[in-house]
Amino acid sequence: MVIFGFTGDLTRRKLIPALYNLASQQLLSREFAVIGVGRSAMSNDDARKKLTEDFKKFATGDIAADLWEWFVRRIDYVSGNFDDPATYDKLKETLARVDQEHDCHGNYFFYLATAPNFFGDIVERLAKVGLMTEGNGHWRRVIIEKPFGHDLDSAKTLNQQLLKVASECQIYRI
Repeated sequence: MVIFGFTGDLTRRKLIPALYNLASQQLLSREFAVIGVGRSAMSNDDARKKLTEDFKKFATGDIAADLWEWFVRRIDYVSGNFDDPATYDKLKETLARVDQEHDCHGNYFFYLATAPNFFGDIVERLAKVGLMTEGNGHWRRVIIEKPFGHDLDSAKTLNQQLLKVASECQIYRI
């Protein structure tokens, strides 16, 4: 799982607690890993430390220390701007390494927890570096949760951007 907007409120308050809850119910695969992408400059260790602090604030129940340690070790972080091609090159390298370390079978899904104006550009840049192409039994998915544009015209424009790469993977709007 790749979360764009990793340092944002949606990730801290909702996504990470939800993933932890899935792990605590043994509904998260042992081959699962998370790569956060955000604009804040941080190392993996700094991102994990910050995430642990935030998680303690927003957890909905008791935290099992051993489970949290397992979970947080499966998190990597890529810092960069969403409009910078170098961010996607770093992400591609990180995905390859994480895939080897955690045996993720080359399957990726991208969760866009960003402002809607980034959606189209992120998906286009993922496609440019080859991260949207399915094949050899590997799947790719994009999940967009936030409002889809700010009016009908912007929604149509965004839809056209996404349709350019939709033939390479599946895009979900929830």
